Amino acid sequence: MNTFPIFDKAGKTYHQTRMAHWDSIAQKRDRWSGMGKWYHRRLGEIYRYLVSSNQRVLEIGCGMGDLLASLQPAHGVGIDFSSEMVTRAKKKYPQFEFHQRDAHDLSDIEGKFDIIILSDTVNDLWDVQRALEQARRFCEPHTRLILNYYSHLWHLPLAIVQSLNLASPMLSQNWLTREDLNNMLQLAGFESIRSSQEILWPLPLGGLADRYLVKLWPFREFALSNFVIARPAPKPVDNPSVSVVIAARNEAGNIKNIFERVPKMGSGTEIVFVEGHSRDNTYETIEREMPLHPDTPSLLFRQPGIGKADAIRLGFEKATGDILMILDADLTVPPEDLPRFYEAIASGKGEFINGVRLVYPMEKEAMRFLNFLGNKAFSMTFSWLLGQSIKDTLCGTKVMWRDDYAKIAANRSYFGDFDPFGDFDLIFGAAKLNRKIVDLPIRYRDRTYGTTNISRWKHGVLLLKMVMFAARRIKFV
Repeated sequence: MNTFPIFDKAGKTYHQTRMAHWDSIAQKRDRWSGMGKWYHRRLGEIYRYLVSSNQRVLEIGCGMGDLLASLQPAHGVGIDFSSEMVTRAKKKYPQFEFHQRDAHDLSDIEGKFDIIILSDTVNDLWDVQRALEQARRFCEPHTRLILNYYSHLWHLPLAIVQSLNLASPMLSQNWLTREDLNNMLQLAGFESIRSSQEILWPLPLGGLADRYLVKLWPFREFALSNFVIARPAPKPVDNPSVSVVIAARNEAGNIKNIFERVPKMGSGTEIVFVEGHSRDNTYETIEREMPLHPDTPSLLFRQPGIGKADAIRLGFEKATGDILMILDADLTVPPEDLPRFYEAIASGKGEFINGVRLVYPMEKEAMRFLNFLGNKAFSMTFSWLLGQSIKDTLCGTKVMWRDDYAKIAANRSYFGDFDPFGDFDLIFGAAKLNRKIVDLPIRYRDRTYGTTNISRWKHGVLLLKMVMFAARRIKFV
């Protein structure tokens, strides 16, 4: 079945010419492979990092279905306007759905998807904005749209290899800039989350260039492929509930203040305490305060393991709220700031809200000078590694959706159990899920009770290890 969108005469000619062109390419590939296999192999590696298996995946412009199949989707649907491509895709991968449709009109395709892919498709479209508007129909709030498209710098090199019959020939292309595409995404109802440049040497022995050099300036400016990850333009969530999770070790003097100062948010706010082998009477103090504050639902658990990460994971496991918030028991981040985090995530402005201590001036004893310099340096490094702004990796206040945390926990094996703080586990997990990370500046306060559990040199070394870890598992993949 052919579904023809409404085009003017020039558009119809463009459409029909390209259908015939890609039909002939499909037939040619039955007996010829060219040198594009190394390029497509690297594309597959990148997409397998960006897309976890067992998701609902739609690929628009799927060709013979090789990329879609390599992602191991729980439900895979491929769309292509070439009948010859679709015929071969159905034969190769009968476990997935393939439809011959045009990207400009997908009105009879049904379903919602976790991931929508347009790989080397937008360069070839008559109306990119219209095709993106069609893709928007298949989105839920958590859906991620992933596109890659050729850089204009490669116009001449690609033309040369095609003229030598070493790569599939292309008709005239849309040589889009990143700004062009971001603008059309916005017009079509999407918001760009991050972008990257990939593939510097689409030939054999390209490992060093494609995995490392292309991530560095100035080499990245010469990359063949631009990648963009986008989400549907956010809509506010109506009145979600909140769990404030507090890891409390040697914090008996702050417990009464916590109950009195944590504000009510959304449809309900609970406080989940996880006490961690205190040398003072923190656990008993929480027990005593709980019945004195009957209007504040609260839970108390003893931490079975050690480290803040272990405590926060237990708290998140027991929490019932739609939104999960971490509040440090030392109250250096004022509980009165939590509604700002609530508004940022409930409004859709971000999907992972990260507190930042390094914007406003701090109270005198809030952070030692060397700690401040170290945090500044690490913030710049992690922002580069993750492709999103992370100005403060170790601020204790972080906020996310409980459903997203469940996905982070389910995919924790990718990173391993490496982080005693818990901050990097959550930040790296959110980045791996392609969630929108938003920094929220707060005013950092002095402690009024107890002493810090942070060791400057020991934990500084750990931060260096985190940088190396993130480089290996996130940046240079």
